[in-house]
Amino acid sequence: MKKIIFSTAVIISVLIGCKTNSTSNDSKKLVITFEPKSNSNVSGTATFIEKNGKVSFVAKLAGLEPGVHAIHIHEKSDCSAADGSSAGGHWNPTFKKHGKWGVGEHHKGDIGNFTADASGNGTITLTTDEWDMGSGDPTKDILGKGLIVHKGTDDFVSQPSGDAGARVACSAIIR
Repeated sequence: MKKIIFSTAVIISVLIGCKTNSTSNDSKKLVITFEPKSNSNVSGTATFIEKNGKVSFVAKLAGLEPGVHAIHIHEKSDCSAADGSSAGGHWNPTFKKHGKWGVGEHHKGDIGNFTADASGNGTITLTTDEWDMGSGDPTKDILGKGLIVHKGTDDFVSQPSGDAGARVACSAIIR
């Protein structure tokens, strides 16, 4: 009888342990580092956290010219070109027009604008269920894409990219 009770206790412990481990896997985190492009001195990091079907994004940048700058997800995780052009165009897996995030039609990569203060530091945040990390769904999976910071402002109108100017920082969204 003791043997059965011991075995039952072990089985329950294993099941509880498996349950605990599976919930910790529901959250994914990725931190990436920007490299300067187009002879800029821009640096910073971006953090992506996927939890409960949503991705939260925070980019913190330094070395920017004070003012408004655009940031977008681009097609490729290639930052090898000095001007960042190797990252390709905006990530647009659903073939929409360029626009403002959350207002009508927009690319999945159209994150938007943020402001750098007088010291050249800026932060932007976004939370969405339109992205994920590692599902393989070509319309949602941001892994294998590039993250680009532009010198200027996205006008949310000009096609296909918002006329945001030179690419001053790039990072590959890879593990």
